[in-house]
Amino acid sequence: MNIKNRLTLMSFLQFFVWGAWLITIANYWFGTKNWEGTQFGLVFSTMGIASLFMPTLTGIIADRWVNAEKLYSALHILYGLVLFYLPEVTTPTTFIYVMLLAMCFYMPTISLSNSISYNALKKSGLDVVKSFPPIRVYGTVGFIVAMWITNLTGNKATAYQFYIAGIAAIALGIYSYTLPKCEPQRLTKENSSLTETLGLEAFKLFANYKMALFFIFSMFLGAALQLTNAYGDVFLDEFKHFPIYADSFVVKYSTIIMSISQISETLFILAIPFFLKRFGIKQVMLMSMLAWVLRFGLFSFGNPVDGLWMIIMSCIVYGMAFDFFNISGSLFVETQTDPKNRSSAQGLFMMMTNGVGAVLGSFTSGWAIERFFTKSFSNTTDLASFLQTESTNPRMVEFVKIQGNAINADGLFDKVIMMRDWHDIWLAFATYALIIAVAFAILFKHKHNPEEVQASL
Repeated sequence: MNIKNRLTLMSFLQFFVWGAWLITIANYWFGTKNWEGTQFGLVFSTMGIASLFMPTLTGIIADRWVNAEKLYSALHILYGLVLFYLPEVTTPTTFIYVMLLAMCFYMPTISLSNSISYNALKKSGLDVVKSFPPIRVYGTVGFIVAMWITNLTGNKATAYQFYIAGIAAIALGIYSYTLPKCEPQRLTKENSSLTETLGLEAFKLFANYKMALFFIFSMFLGAALQLTNAYGDVFLDEFKHFPIYADSFVVKYSTIIMSISQISETLFILAIPFFLKRFGIKQVMLMSMLAWVLRFGLFSFGNPVDGLWMIIMSCIVYGMAFDFFNISGSLFVETQTDPKNRSSAQGLFMMMTNGVGAVLGSFTSGWAIERFFTKSFSNTTDLASFLQTESTNPRMVEFVKIQGNAINADGLFDKVIMMRDWHDIWLAFATYALIIAVAFAILFKHKHNPEEVQASL
């Protein structure tokens, strides 16, 4: 098997072991375990928390002491073993802690897989910009295949989703031990400083204006990714509260609609080499940011009937929004850093996007949505006031009227009515992405040189 095929199999399994449970875990939490929803958000925050330190730590270890492919192998085997234990957990709090441990093993493997692939391709004399995207696209394919296997085998609400992922993770761990060696680039020298001894040189990249800006914008874009992952499916599902949309395909199959986003990724990953060589790193990353504006803006005005095309287009542009920054950003780190610190630098990139950015995006967006975009009503007085002041918002008015039918003798609803104003929520997110895009275009200075890009890779 040639090196491209070997790396393709690694990429496929890398995201298969994540996709087998990531989309369906909510069904297990609410349906099988019948746990309350107040703690469920913490399950997803474990990914961001683990990404704050584990990718950087493992990157340092791979740069200084241990072959990257061996470390990668060990992490996947440990990840698989923790997944096997998850179904034994009986309380939501313990489940969250065990999931955090699983994410500590899994999240750093994403950046390590990039380092292993780049190293193997270069050793084989292949063009990384041309060769890596077609390999990486099979990671997205693996994610989609895993999601469908879990669903089609009837395990989207059972513990077997973790067993499917666990078996594949251990298999990947064993397989990756056979990959080409990716040895540490720098050994300890006499009279080395503490920073050099601990392998912390990669943090010096923050002293470089261009790299510091790149990592800061990576954080902001990581927050945008968290917004769409956390609220996309919920947004589509809540159309069921409106009679005109309740029986639509979008409401019934919201997860399938959202999967168009992942399918779109496969197409845009393959387009990255052309765009990078034609327009350069800065323009490609700027395209990503403008695609986020479209992603959120189309969601804001879309609906499951006459606005269905907007929802579908939003899912399609997601491929550009996600890939053009994450994959191109990883390649940018590869071209701008010293070989002895590249695993550490990839870890920093992972930390800023999936760590700091994800955590900030999760907590900030949750607070903003509850504080500014969520309306609650417990009695007819609140409802009457709302109908007077918000009469121009037909969606919310219709929703409240429908939900507010059950009123007792004291004029109180039988339950507190809560409504999220998704139109304004997505507009706010689109504005956020637009501000980031404009700031990036002005502040980030990088002149495109096709020959330099080709030579550096």
